[in-house]
Amino acid sequence: MNVAQAVELQRRMADRFLKDGEVILPRFIAGVDISVGKACGIARGAVVVLSYPELVVVETTVVEGTLNFPYVPGLLSFREAPLALEACERLSITPDLFLIDGQGIAHPRRFGLASHLGLFLDKPTIGCAKSLLCGRCEEPSAEAGSYAEIVEKGETIGAALRTKPGAKPVYVSIGYKINLTAALYWVMQCCRGYRIPEPLRLAHLAAGNNLVPIT
Repeated sequence: MNVAQAVELQRRMADRFLKDGEVILPRFIAGVDISVGKACGIARGAVVVLSYPELVVVETTVVEGTLNFPYVPGLLSFREAPLALEACERLSITPDLFLIDGQGIAHPRRFGLASHLGLFLDKPTIGCAKSLLCGRCEEPSAEAGSYAEIVEKGETIGAALRTKPGAKPVYVSIGYKINLTAALYWVMQCCRGYRIPEPLRLAHLAAGNNLVPIT
């Protein structure tokens, strides 16, 4: 589809997906990341599945392919979702929860990559981004676990979450089938001394062609 059609689809779908729910004692949590290579239009999608609460890697899938949608801010899901979904489809384990390197509803049309993937996978997803795409928020307190709501036009669309003392916050938002309180809780539960939660940190390494060993 073209850019105008993609924008219209986001607007329609934003009102149709589930923005509430909780994840109770997940057995497997996955991180999903996409790395765009130097070669124009080529990217690598990675999914790393960890057991919970051990956070031990149990499965990794990596796929490489072309990106068939142009780079347009706010429409990255149409560019990256096909590769991410292909990597998810190759899993032999079904994760109970997905952490996505990207936005959920903290998006101008409330339908970012995490929401897009959650709808297709029909699984709870959390958007966990390194930067703020839209809305405004205060700086959270210095201690790990503190957060400040991201607000746009009077609507809370996510939160800036301090995952490590002294580190920049990450930007957490609802993807699909989960509420914001639960999303913040599970991101913190997945942190192991780094700014980025462990499933996403390892998915980033795998997408960058670094070996993520299965323990």
